[in-house]
Amino acid sequence: MIMDLNYRHLEYFWATAHDGNLTRTAERLNVSQSALSVQIKKLEERLGSALFERRGRTLHLTEVGRIALDYADTIFAAGNEMLGVLQNAERPRELIRVGSMATLSRNFQIEFLRPLRERSNVEIVLRSGSTMELLRGLESLNLDIVLLNQPPPKDTMSPFISHRLAEWRVSLMGSKAHRKSASSLEELLREQPVLLPTTDSNIRLGFDSLVSRLSITPIIAAEVDDMAMLRLLAREGIGMAVIPPIVVRDELKAGQLFELTTLPDIAETFYAVTLQRRFPNRLVEELLQSRDFGPAEF
Repeated sequence: MIMDLNYRHLEYFWATAHDGNLTRTAERLNVSQSALSVQIKKLEERLGSALFERRGRTLHLTEVGRIALDYADTIFAAGNEMLGVLQNAERPRELIRVGSMATLSRNFQIEFLRPLRERSNVEIVLRSGSTMELLRGLESLNLDIVLLNQPPPKDTMSPFISHRLAEWRVSLMGSKAHRKSASSLEELLREQPVLLPTTDSNIRLGFDSLVSRLSITPIIAAEVDDMAMLRLLAREGIGMAVIPPIVVRDELKAGQLFELTTLPDIAETFYAVTLQRRFPNRLVEELLQSRDFGPAEF
């Protein structure tokens, strides 16, 4: 049985979803706003679900609306391709939107996405931001999965699901000169400058607790809120970096940096956060089940 989907209704929905504004879309399509609303309403009746919800004067996609938009994007992209040139049909591209803390290890992100990176039918959209920005994006269905280094608060009202991906020990990473002078942990911390994450980091909290227990006042060369910058400063020999090995994986392999010593009881844990959804993105489940991202990867 051929389903009686009206593609004109779908086109009006598609245009409105991308514009985010009925008035603007009606002007662009040269139809009245009321006629546009009626066409979208008919599509909602055909699908049995609302596609938009109003928040003040702004239109926001519902979960069903987000899924319908993904299909509409594929449908109209295929139509444009067909008009351009006739060729063998290709499998529709799949899309996954991944959010990540701006300070999270790039190497870890690359490893996490490895199962999808070389698949020609998958498009990966990467966005970075603060934890709150990313969780809002997840809740509004603009993101499918978020990568963090700590789980969001969990209570009976929270819609988020936290998946613990890996835990990496934290070490002192230094240059060849640091390696030559390497001695005990206490001597290193007393004599050599250190590069630290900022005080809002779990790694920094663990480090501050460690030096307090050892009654050491460290020589702080720099405090950095970006792991990529911390990695560059360590590579320049500015000081010993307090970071997990995965952050400087390439430098360790190339002999540019060395793991001087492990810091006891300090680790960074990586989490993937998803949302309880009626229609989950299957690529998210594929990523979560694909492999282990712990130290064995290194």
